[in-house]
Amino acid sequence: MVRVDGVDVSGLCDAGLRSRLGEIGRAESRLAAMKADVLGELARRRGNANAEHTAKETLSVSGRAVRSDVKAAVAMGELDATREALADGRVPAGHAQLIARAAGDAPVDDVFLAERAQHEGHDEFRRTVARHVAEVSRNDGASLLERQRQQRSARVFTSRDNGMVVINGQFDPVTGARLASVIAATERQLYHHEDPESRPTPVQRTADAIAKLICEPDAQRPTGTSLLVFADYDMVNHRLADTRFADGTPIPISEIARIAVDAQILPAIFDDATGDLRMGRSRRTATELQRMALALRDEGCIGCGTHPDHCRSHHIDFWHRGGPTDYANLVLVCHGCHEKIHQDGFTVEPHRTRPGRFRLQPPDEPAGDPETASRAPPP
Repeated sequence: MVRVDGVDVSGLCDAGLRSRLGEIGRAESRLAAMKADVLGELARRRGNANAEHTAKETLSVSGRAVRSDVKAAVAMGELDATREALADGRVPAGHAQLIARAAGDAPVDDVFLAERAQHEGHDEFRRTVARHVAEVSRNDGASLLERQRQQRSARVFTSRDNGMVVINGQFDPVTGARLASVIAATERQLYHHEDPESRPTPVQRTADAIAKLICEPDAQRPTGTSLLVFADYDMVNHRLADTRFADGTPIPISEIARIAVDAQILPAIFDDATGDLRMGRSRRTATELQRMALALRDEGCIGCGTHPDHCRSHHIDFWHRGGPTDYANLVLVCHGCHEKIHQDGFTVEPHRTRPGRFRLQPPDEPAGDPETASRAPPP
């Protein structure tokens, strides 16, 4: 039975509030497991369509959300380890959804993913699932990429709520990465021409960038639109391995060959011993090579996981306090997390479980890894 008693949270200390959130999170996971059981049984008895209709009418939720829930519930019936961990409150419902969706794309290792889900934050686990699916898929993940391409979709419609025109689309990882790269470069171009006293918000700037690219197709293409693809070199078999985008999303090696037909290939070897990654006090902003190296190391914002294209380089030891523009003194952060550092007292600290990586730490954070502590079962 899932039960969370009401308490007067105003009387709780910070540690008590954190503990309360963990308790609520475990309860949400158990409720999600119960919901999956019911939807799965409805689908088994009367089919997915009937289960979706019943859930939509009973829970008063959107048809899109219901379809996703029923699909995940059906998949969960074959994922014993994930189902058990969810029912025990050891993994968040969002993690279980990622595993369930992945099970529809490839024969995943349920036990392996359920174990990793207990120790990784959402963005890190999303990358873990993507890499795992690529590893177990046929054709180096090429078949999965082709299915994703067949699922592409886009809509342009006017919102009934406020009369605004909404553009909504989903693309395969390769096309999406190319679009994101051009949009992000256009955002940077717009940023440098803005009045510092009246800058738009990041989401407004993104909207402006998309409008500029669509409505001004003949405008000069912004610089810095390189599509970053990283790979390791297998010294034993003398071939590239673990090919991936800057955020860690895997990409089939065959797709790199296709991209190379109409793209510029920029090979680079990152070595902290070279001066190329150590600018010292000679400049304040990171070089393109430094940005590439940071994208490879951080895979996005160290605070929230935002894609590297939408991050800026931040000096761990502040520039105005003498900090150098060196690779070892830089991290990627999004606009929101950058404000947390300068306005809310967050600090950049070494990651507790990933050597060479960094994380954001709130002021007065208690001991223990915040990414996993909240999911630990109660004593």
